[in-house]
Amino acid sequence: MGELTMGAIESRFAELIWEREPVSTAELNRLAKQELGWKKSTMYTVLKRLCEKGIFQMKDGVVTALLSRDAFRAAQSEQLIDAAFDGSVPAFLAAFTRRRKLSEQDIAEIRKMIDECGREE
Repeated sequence: MGELTMGAIESRFAELIWEREPVSTAELNRLAKQELGWKKSTMYTVLKRLCEKGIFQMKDGVVTALLSRDAFRAAQSEQLIDAAFDGSVPAFLAAFTRRRKLSEQDIAEIRKMIDECGREE
């Protein structure tokens, strides 16, 4: 799987798929025209790009996700941390919290995640 990126337009289209999958290409074409103002050729071009990225697949006129929305976001996050912080989650958190203070609820949720990660080993 290559770099997982989506522009704003691709993201809006991906949301249409994730919200309705499995979805036929005919229905997807109707939705893309209605929601995005796209022609059929535009819909197929963007769908092809997203399939080439390994996010969706089209088989027998039906589109399904190869990556769920959550799995896609997790993979994007991993790529960002790898690229910008040499894979260091502590360095990412340090940079993030310099500009945005964490609420008590944020801190509690992060502690819970850390505790659960420690138990999985």
